Amino acid sequence: MENSTTKRSDANILGYEKVGKLLKIYAIPSIISMLVNALYNIVDQVFIGQGIGYLGTGATNIIFPITIVFAAFALMFGDGSSAYMSLMLGANKKNDAAKGVANGIILSIISSLLFTTVVFIFFPQLLNLFGCTSEFEPFAKDYGYIIAIGLPFMTICATLNSIIRADGSPKFAMASMLIGSILNVILDPIFIFAFDLGVKGAAIATVISQIVSFILNVIRLRKLKNIKLKKNFKFNFSIAAKVTMLGASSFITQIFAAIIMGMQNNLLKKYGALSDYGSEIPISVIGIVVKVAEILNSVVLGLAVGSQPIIGYNYGARKFDRVKKTLKTAIIIGLIISAAAFVLFQAIPDKIILLFGGEGDSNYIEFAKIAFRMYTLLIIGTSVQTPIGIFLQAIGKGGKSSLLSLSKQAIFPILGMLLMGNIFGLVGVISARPIADGLSFLLSIVLLISELRSFGRTTKEQLDN
Repeated sequence: MENSTTKRSDANILGYEKVGKLLKIYAIPSIISMLVNALYNIVDQVFIGQGIGYLGTGATNIIFPITIVFAAFALMFGDGSSAYMSLMLGANKKNDAAKGVANGIILSIISSLLFTTVVFIFFPQLLNLFGCTSEFEPFAKDYGYIIAIGLPFMTICATLNSIIRADGSPKFAMASMLIGSILNVILDPIFIFAFDLGVKGAAIATVISQIVSFILNVIRLRKLKNIKLKKNFKFNFSIAAKVTMLGASSFITQIFAAIIMGMQNNLLKKYGALSDYGSEIPISVIGIVVKVAEILNSVVLGLAVGSQPIIGYNYGARKFDRVKKTLKTAIIIGLIISAAAFVLFQAIPDKIILLFGGEGDSNYIEFAKIAFRMYTLLIIGTSVQTPIGIFLQAIGKGGKSSLLSLSKQAIFPILGMLLMGNIFGLVGVISARPIADGLSFLLSIVLLISELRSFGRTTKEQLDN
């Protein structure tokens, strides 16, 4: 049991404060930040769907994988910097922590500018790659070219947000994202309806909101609590590699989400054309289902990311009991939230989908019911797999964390879509998601048991010594 002597000897509250209280401090703002990020896309979908119809929402779904690629780099360098900083602070190495954060920011800037250039040069080819149809194309171009302008701001902003949150300012990290999201909600109807700009208006509103959040985070960067960046903005290959490796799991999770969406769109396009629904309805509906499910994923991921600095610090300080308690608490809370979402997704899928337009189209509503119920069938498993993945990342086990992410986001769904799609067509493509959720849940349990056994061996060695 921790006593006052422990508290006095440990200057950082991560080492002595009650786990439940720390999760409230770090996880709640983290969850809100993740939700806000997800709501950027949801808000656009709602207004575009109501104003233009499912062809408009489908077009944004074609562009969505491109934004996910940029989010992959943002999370890799943001989560990698945060994990590195937590580990170094736990070992009382503040200068090394600052160098890691600085290198993460440098990597985020370079990668975002480089890949934005690639998007503008190869935009038509990217549309084809992600399953665009001739019906979607004009809307996708109007939306995509404008969204691309804001991609560097979005990437760097998300990286800085992770760093600011891990530094001990989760409320500011939450507020900067929340301000951008609220601004997006205000500007969307103005540009879409009042200015009659359609999907272009939605894109303009999003980019303006992203720039505002970016500016707020850059200003905050000068006031970090635990480190000083001013003299550490020098690129160091060794440190950059360590930061990148620690964030690799987050990168894999996102980059393969983009690959899966592109493959999924193309398979839905192929098998949808052979069904009564056509190609456009499946692509539009699945895009909406993915983004609605992303709300739950954002809550679970925010909870897990909020636990990361607690786990990382206490692992660095060799306080394994606090590490295990933090993980257990995050999983239990995630299970409760996921169970409630599962009931909602299974009970009223038609009412959810109608928020995004499509009323009066019986094929659209019919397919939406099938897609929602099947896609979210084993979504509860995410509340276990995601915290375990972040746990492995936080304690420096980047390889195991990457394996778990790779399996969930790439190996299982790719094999599932190809195999099940070939056998069952359109329904088979959708069924790949619950299969991936179930298998990744089992893998996460195996990896967790293996790691906890090593905790036991380390604790025994400490007692023997």
